[in-house]
Amino acid sequence: MYVDKINCCSSGKGGFCTLYNLIILFVSWTGDDYKIKVWNYKMHRCLFTLLGHLDYIRTVQFHHENPWIVSASDDQTIRIWNWQSRTCISVLTGHNHYVMCATFHPKEDIVVSASLDQTVRVWDIGSLKRKAGPPADDILRLSQMNTDLFGGVDAVVKYVLEGHDRGVNWAAFHPTLPLIVSGADDRQVKLWRMNGKFETEIITSYPPRNVKIFLFHIFMLTALSY
Repeated sequence: MYVDKINCCSSGKGGFCTLYNLIILFVSWTGDDYKIKVWNYKMHRCLFTLLGHLDYIRTVQFHHENPWIVSASDDQTIRIWNWQSRTCISVLTGHNHYVMCATFHPKEDIVVSASLDQTVRVWDIGSLKRKAGPPADDILRLSQMNTDLFGGVDAVVKYVLEGHDRGVNWAAFHPTLPLIVSGADDRQVKLWRMNGKFETEIITSYPPRNVKIFLFHIFMLTALSY
């Protein structure tokens, strides 16, 4: 049902939105201008803009508990932002091609990302959460971040899942089960089953076209391929 319209995109290609607390805030990104905008839904007004990515922004998502946003970009990085302090609090580096998506786990302190470098990466952000503090701390932490090849000190890559033969367009956690699903330009959907050590086994199916995006239901998996 159509409810309302908010003109939130400054580029011709538009953007997508992800909601926080249902009706209070949502975030949009227009991609081409490298900007993330946080909006007040009721006021129909952009509250502020987050700047830092150096190339096209692919996805954004709110954290389920903390005042964080995760974003993925063609600049080969993933950024975690504190939308209360309006600062970037961590830059996750390690992918060597466009990062097509990044998603928080619904319960655990981990992030999954997918990239055209043909890998899916699982990042541990537990240290970042333990260090979460007042907004001023985020600014100090940004100046102290170590962005080496395997991520900053507050967010480190724990597992690199390899198996796709072409670029990976999407990866997502199952809402309740220890599973990650990934889809790629090799026309494969891979289901990665994680145990306590995040070891994996792969179950593969073959859609007719490249897999771009999909959504988990508790009992089903829906994929979009073209």
